[in-house]
Amino acid sequence: MREPVLQAKGLVKRYGMVTAIASGDLELYAGEILAVIGDNGAGKTSLIKALCGAIIPDSGEIFLDGKQVHFKTPMDARRAGIETVYQSLAVSPGLDIADNLFLGREVRKPGILGSVFRMLDHKKMRDEAKRHMSELGIATLQNIRQAVESLSGGQRQGVAVARSAAFGSKVMILDEPTAALGVKESNRVLQLIRDVRDRGLPVILISHNMPHVFEIADRIHIQRLGRRATVITPQSHTMSEAVAFMTGAAEPPPPVA
Repeated sequence: MREPVLQAKGLVKRYGMVTAIASGDLELYAGEILAVIGDNGAGKTSLIKALCGAIIPDSGEIFLDGKQVHFKTPMDARRAGIETVYQSLAVSPGLDIADNLFLGREVRKPGILGSVFRMLDHKKMRDEAKRHMSELGIATLQNIRQAVESLSGGQRQGVAVARSAAFGSKVMILDEPTAALGVKESNRVLQLIRDVRDRGLPVILISHNMPHVFEIADRIHIQRLGRRATVITPQSHTMSEAVAFMTGAAEPPPPVA
């Protein structure tokens, strides 16, 4: 049996009388895209927030590379190698592409200029940003100094994905990456996700778009009523069956290994 890169066991999160996560279980393995689907209120967003440090579960365990971890803030998860791209993207429109890639991780100039005068090494950041964008095949962005506010929705998503791929050493989590994008831009983002997976970085994809899920996911985690209903694959079940398991219209099968 392979050991999961990221694993959650029995996570519970309550807000007063409301239970957001009743028993959160999840396994993410190396080299895979794990899609997380569920109806509104199923607890999938709360589960993902617990994995990336945005919320602290009341009980349960989280393991990264087989070792138990305790994330109190998203920065803890980022330092451990878990990068998250939220639906809002969290990009700064007024800054250029390079500045957005290094947002919060700015590189200072060597020597006294960086340590004492705290001057930023803009050239190094632009060169690194250009390399990261090229590695992901984002060739439509010719000018790395271009302001993010001038980019299309798909290009902004590409910048956010590139930032996570550049600094995520263990896991990338994507929350509705194709929401509000056109067909062409959605296909570009899906290809970016495949490229990230092919580079060896496992991906958790949260999405309501079933065709996209069945197109790129290796396994599909179905969340229902705050707990995992089952795990299926695009080869083992159809979209209609996945919806039936998600809504409770059909009895879910045992999770696929």
